[in-house]
Amino acid sequence: MTDTLLNNKQKIHQLSQTLYNFDADNVKALLSDLFTDHAKVQLCFPFETLDGSNGLFNQALKPLYQAIPDLERRDTIIISGPTGKGEEWVGCCGYYCGTFSNSWLDIPPTGHMVSMRFHEFYKFENGKVVEFQGIWDIPELMMQANAWPMVPSLGREWHVPGPASQDGLSQFPWDKAQAEHAQQVVTDMCVALGNYATGGVKAMQLDKYWHPRCSWYGPSGIGTARTITGFRNWHQIPFLNGLPDRVGDPHAGHVFSDGNYTAFTAWPGMYMTVSGSGWLGIAPGNQKISMRSLDFWRVEGDLIRENWVLIDMLSVYDQLGVDVLGRMREFNKARNYT
Repeated sequence: MTDTLLNNKQKIHQLSQTLYNFDADNVKALLSDLFTDHAKVQLCFPFETLDGSNGLFNQALKPLYQAIPDLERRDTIIISGPTGKGEEWVGCCGYYCGTFSNSWLDIPPTGHMVSMRFHEFYKFENGKVVEFQGIWDIPELMMQANAWPMVPSLGREWHVPGPASQDGLSQFPWDKAQAEHAQQVVTDMCVALGNYATGGVKAMQLDKYWHPRCSWYGPSGIGTARTITGFRNWHQIPFLNGLPDRVGDPHAGHVFSDGNYTAFTAWPGMYMTVSGSGWLGIAPGNQKISMRSLDFWRVEGDLIRENWVLIDMLSVYDQLGVDVLGRMREFNKARNYT
């Protein structure tokens, strides 16, 4: 198992390097070799389910490359581990970056360097990818193009860093004891979060699981929060006020750990009703929605020091009946006036 997990991770390191030195033919060939013929490929809204590796390349990566001709992928975390069901997953996060020269998804080009954060997860069987789940932070690119048409973020919008410990790209073999410790800390924290329904904020015992100087790196549209107080002010309180009945599906998610890192992926992994005070500037109308969230936690000692979270924000807006890309096109009409 240890050798298999390391081999899986090394294959995604190779993919990362190929995407760093982006050549369309090389990328397409590597994806074709890496994925099985019938791999399940799911990318964030508006892409949704794609036709295997060919769909991922032709409908997503190739158009992005045409918009950013010097496209580079820069990973900051690549981890590999088994789930409780014995499935083999590799999770990675980082940025696609380069000069935004041509429009993409009707986002106006800037002519300057841009970066778009990603979280991508790969399920392996017999050395091949059989399932892919990915969220690209498209709102982040819209903000850099001054084209974000929705409400401003409560948290800090900036270039989210890689791990402070600078060990996210380790290629050491999987360490069972270390991985189990990191996963237990995160699992205990998530269980405690569920106590909110009966005991409120105190029952979640945030101080027990989160480092006093923790950083929560949320998606663009929510932003980054620093310390437990920042996390509560800029994400948790608005989230719970607007979505008080949110519930996770314990059977939908996949949790795995490697070193001091734990990752979670689900498509979707949470269900809720927009009520209370509403969320993201959307008035509450008892809309039933689901949420895709791909997450990484870094454990330091016995506490969570950093947490990278990407939510498919455009999917959330779509379920609420808001066409963000259409609104963006209307919002940016003035750029075409002469």
